[in-house]
Amino acid sequence: MDYVYHMVPKEMKGEVLISLNEIKLVHPELYKNYSKKYFNHPERESLLLKRIPKLNCLWNDVIFLLPLHPYYVYEALHSLGVNIKKDLMYYKIPTERLMDNKNAVYFYNKQIYKGPAADIPDEEIQIIDIISFRECSTLPSDTLAYFTEEHKKGVNFGMFAHIPHILSLGNINLKNVNKINWSVAPKTLFNSHERI
Repeated sequence: MDYVYHMVPKEMKGEVLISLNEIKLVHPELYKNYSKKYFNHPERESLLLKRIPKLNCLWNDVIFLLPLHPYYVYEALHSLGVNIKKDLMYYKIPTERLMDNKNAVYFYNKQIYKGPAADIPDEEIQIIDIISFRECSTLPSDTLAYFTEEHKKGVNFGMFAHIPHILSLGNINLKNVNKINWSVAPKTLFNSHERI
């Protein structure tokens, strides 16, 4: 079975993962907390209005998911000496939980990415059949290079830069979904897949 991963929110209402725009409608107090990150950088606020090609929705209408075990992100950052938390928890979501949603991969290609204010080019989004999805087992080389470069600068930087994201349009039921600590290596190695 393959999985996708989502960081466990600090505050969670119920057992269903919903988009930020839906949170705004049903839990406005949580929306204030979770939307703060979009106002801490001059260009990030524009993400709130960014359209996602092929899914025909806004950035905040989808749920963003990692296509690989978060340990690989943790291990790369830790090996560089980046000061990170060891106790970040993630939902390990079986892909079958996304079957009723419209799903796409956002490739987040370094050569194409022009910053948070830029439009997402059509070729950066590919609609996928979640049943045929296979999770990744390595970080892209561009992500490792980005971590190394930004850490040398001594500045804060994004933990998921240039990692393809799974975008899921619809809710995700989390009942009985396992939570994992990102600093604990997976027990079994996954099949190697560079792309989705």
